[in-house]
Amino acid sequence: MGTLVLVANATLLWLYSASCHACRHLCGGQVNEFSKHPIRYRLWKLTTPLNARHMQIAWASLAMVAFADLYVRLVASGVFSDPKIF
Repeated sequence: MGTLVLVANATLLWLYSASCHACRHLCGGQVNEFSKHPIRYRLWKLTTPLNARHMQIAWASLAMVAFADLYVRLVASGVFSDPKIF
C-alpha cells in the first residue's frame, strides 16, 4: 500500500511540474513556426491542457504530499503496519 501512496505522490508532483506555465514555455517558446519543430509542437500540445488545470493539480498534489507524509510517519512510528496488497 505504501508503494502505491508514494507512486501517486510522485505522479501528482510530476503533473504539477508539467502543468506549469514555465514548462509549457520551455516546450514551445521562442518558436515562430511550429511546422519546423514538430517534436516541440507535440510537447507543447501535451502541456497546454495540463496548464489549464494547473491550480487543481496544485491542490491535489498538496493534499497528496500531506497524506503521504502522514502515512509514512504513522507506519514508521508503528501506529499500524503497511498492508500488503500484492
